[in-house]
Amino acid sequence: MSEVFEVRQGTSPVVLAFPHTGTDVPSNIWDRLNDNGKLLADTDWHIHELYAGLLPDATTVRTTFHRYVIDANRDPSGHSLYPGQNTTDLVPSTDFDGKAIWRQGEEPTEADIRLALADFHAPYHAALAAEIERVKAIHGVAVLYDCHSIRSLIPFLFDGNLPDFNIGTDSGRTCDARIEAAAKDVSAGAEGYTHVLNGRFKGGWTTRHYGKPEHGVHAIQMELAQITHLQREAPPFAYDQQKAERLRVHLKTILTTIEAIALDLKN
Repeated sequence: MSEVFEVRQGTSPVVLAFPHTGTDVPSNIWDRLNDNGKLLADTDWHIHELYAGLLPDATTVRTTFHRYVIDANRDPSGHSLYPGQNTTDLVPSTDFDGKAIWRQGEEPTEADIRLALADFHAPYHAALAAEIERVKAIHGVAVLYDCHSIRSLIPFLFDGNLPDFNIGTDSGRTCDARIEAAAKDVSAGAEGYTHVLNGRFKGGWTTRHYGKPEHGVHAIQMELAQITHLQREAPPFAYDQQKAERLRVHLKTILTTIEAIALDLKN
């Protein structure tokens, strides 16, 4: 089996995580997906490309496997992050529109889920945890910035159009207030874009699991509406270079501001 994650080590206190950009699906799982599932529509399309080079010294940790294999941003216990709201499972049974992604009778079993946890979810998080600890040992502090995207219109998951910048800090619990404020202020000042802090997406399991400001580890999730950097929010989910370059200006400001705050936090 090929590596299930990629790591690029940097010297910055900021670690960028990409849990949903991978598109690798082992053949034994691929053959069980139905035609809808094989579209891999719920990928965080091109997000690692969007952030490439914005903070050159940042560490990056990225999955290579697709979220239909197992969702690296879900609680390994299977506990829902948003009780009472529509969402997808640790190993999704449906896509974000609530439509089945598995061939009838080929849905994942409990044994399949346990295997995926061991082979994919756990190795990715072991690598991510190791990098957080490594940069914390250098700086005395680490900031995990969890990189995501999603279609702006998904009635199954939320009403209306999603804002462009969706910042999640579990209502301020996962990072220093200055980090949260920096992301919010830059987003609010980005002309032509909309934003929300701790709206529909308050930070996934990754943000909530690692974000322990009292122990020197801060975490923040940025969920971007895909309309901000894709030509269309539909297959083939093509990258729009012009849109992306406009967006990258603001993302770079967010990251460099957060990095400066992190370096100040250690003092």
